Amino acid sequence: MNIGTLIRKCRKERKLTLKVVAERASISEGFLSQVENAVNSPSVDTLIRICNAIGVDAGDLISQVSKRNDIVLIRKSDWDEIDFSHTGFVTRRFFSPEYRTVIDSAILVVEPGKSIPARKNVKNGQEVLCILKGAIDLMLNNQTYTLLEGDCVHYFSNRESEKITNTGATTSFVLWVGTM
Repeated sequence: MNIGTLIRKCRKERKLTLKVVAERASISEGFLSQVENAVNSPSVDTLIRICNAIGVDAGDLISQVSKRNDIVLIRKSDWDEIDFSHTGFVTRRFFSPEYRTVIDSAILVVEPGKSIPARKNVKNGQEVLCILKGAIDLMLNNQTYTLLEGDCVHYFSNRESEKITNTGATTSFVLWVGTM
């Protein structure tokens, strides 16, 4: 388990929203969401502020994280516990950044009408999308591909002309895998 997963778990146990914790910790809601989803790592000072905002001891959380997980499991029932920031999407990473060196993976959860931008700092990367629930439009090289539940696509990344958008009426869940 990574620090973000533990923070989210403690926050949920105390029935606190992203907004409330972010305000108490003097950070943005988007940054807290990134921390919880292992997209970004907080500084020690910020981690302490987040933990104080939730009411947990930062040292206890760090102790729990000190053992590396060799497997991360996200169950379908976890999909109901998603807090969207103002961006309208959440990226649930399987592993924290220090363990993502060759391949990266996540469950992308996208609200209707919202988009996920292309990954940054990717050169010659490849990506795979598999639509678990809902539908998305993949914009790639000035062409749009509509992907429905059960559809999968494998493509070469092009950050200049790549965007994933939920044009449907319901929240979409997408398994995403990409090379670094």
